[in-house]
Amino acid sequence: MNIPAELKYTKDHEWVKVEGDTATIGVTDFAQSELGDIVYVEVETEGETLDKEEVFGSIEAVKTVSDLFMPISGEITAFNEDLEGNPEVVNSDPYGEGWMIKVTISDASELDNLLSAEEYTDLVG
Repeated sequence: MNIPAELKYTKDHEWVKVEGDTATIGVTDFAQSELGDIVYVEVETEGETLDKEEVFGSIEAVKTVSDLFMPISGEITAFNEDLEGNPEVVNSDPYGEGWMIKVTISDASELDNLLSAEEYTDLVG
């Protein structure tokens, strides 16, 4: 299982990559493997400012649909539109081409509450 050390993680299996005041967010390798073949990613919150733990979208696999939760508060500034026609890239490259949203960070102190790669590894065993 791939858990890059430079990223932050949530207990809901989202990852966060921070670059300045922007965070790129997606689902972890563990999450995509648990979901199975991903067939649809829906994000209708682009342009909205959401609080931490609010639902920003959903991800649909062959067997299930799961909500996607904001790991931090912020304004959603971009959605990875490549996922509309090619959602399976989340399975093949969850930390790269399978990113989901970009967010302008509202409260940088919330980043301190996210899990490190080591803590996330302990969580998923």
